[in-house]
Amino acid sequence: MEKYGIGFHIFPYICCMIERIARQKLIDLASKFKAVAVTGARQTGKTTLVKQVFNDKPYVSLENPDTRLFATEDPRGFLDNYPNGAILDEVQRVPHLFSYLQERLDNSKVKGLFILSGSNNFLLQESISQSLAGRIAYLHLLPFSISELATKKILLKDDDELMLKGFYPPIYDQKIPPSDWCPNYIRTYIEKDVRQIKNITSLIVFERFVKLLAGRNGQELNYTALSVEIGVDIKTVQSWIGILESSFILFLLKPHYKNFNKTIVKRPKLYFYDTALVCYLLGIKDKIQLQTHPLRGAIFESMVVAEMIKKRTNKGLPVNLFYWRDKLGREIDLLVDNEDELIPIEIKSGKTVNSEYFKNIDYWCELSGQTKAFVLYAGQESQKRSKGKEVIGWRELIDRDI
Repeated sequence: MEKYGIGFHIFPYICCMIERIARQKLIDLASKFKAVAVTGARQTGKTTLVKQVFNDKPYVSLENPDTRLFATEDPRGFLDNYPNGAILDEVQRVPHLFSYLQERLDNSKVKGLFILSGSNNFLLQESISQSLAGRIAYLHLLPFSISELATKKILLKDDDELMLKGFYPPIYDQKIPPSDWCPNYIRTYIEKDVRQIKNITSLIVFERFVKLLAGRNGQELNYTALSVEIGVDIKTVQSWIGILESSFILFLLKPHYKNFNKTIVKRPKLYFYDTALVCYLLGIKDKIQLQTHPLRGAIFESMVVAEMIKKRTNKGLPVNLFYWRDKLGREIDLLVDNEDELIPIEIKSGKTVNSEYFKNIDYWCELSGQTKAFVLYAGQESQKRSKGKEVIGWRELIDRDI
């Protein structure tokens, strides 16, 4: 059914294999703000989600050359086609359209008028910050969570298989093997997104940089060492890290500021959002390789940390997660800062609980005077230890609010 001019359609409700937890937060934000931007990595299901939630709105993709030309040459005429708002996808392709959107939003009292999305988050957020700051709400859509996979009973039981498969929707919805999907994803990301960013002149060097970062997954971020190894200056390294952050390829876990009269490290730790990408970038192709790989523990840790982030992001909550490490190397993998309390969490990839699991937590609790603490591990048995310490299998995060 053609409406609103050449190439513009009302799309029917599209049935998704897995209902996203973030759906409720998207509805909530659209009831409070005039516009909502749905961001996230490529292929996390942003377009599918907004079409489902706002199936009564016209969907317009500015990836279409004719549509993009119309919006570029006559932005006011383009927006006049949507007096009741629309879903504008790949809107970062027409940067100057945001100034005209600002005018429409300022002159309207309607909530949820425009829903914006795009695959190049760096350019999308840059355009929004210049024209729509304070007028728009954000929802970050990450890959599937274990809760979403468990709902459809497709959550793999084996942790190694799960790390190799990862959590990106096309691997599940379209049944594309990770060995085929990951290299094409990286290639598409670099060729489509990175190529558009002006300060990246060598895509080959950038791709080598991403592979180098995979080897540092779960480690402190040392800009100087990366600069020397990749052969670019520190400002370039910082810029590239920022691009990968805004693209939701990786995230930086900041050290907690409270030192308890101890000298603590101040560098963030680097994690990838998805373990399938890390395995691919490290050349890990099967379970046997993963089980014996020296970075298996770090890959498992990143999977658990990413899951903790998804639990918060899907509800639109702040990511109140940090880590803590002193100069002697005593470390807490995660600190949940709830303002009135700090909850230390140790993440262990082993399946058998042993006393070493509690060494750093015991030290931190004694230092801080707090008692509530968790050990998340790969086993299934839960244990309630003395002085408020609890051991749970990491998959219990499905039902636990930590």
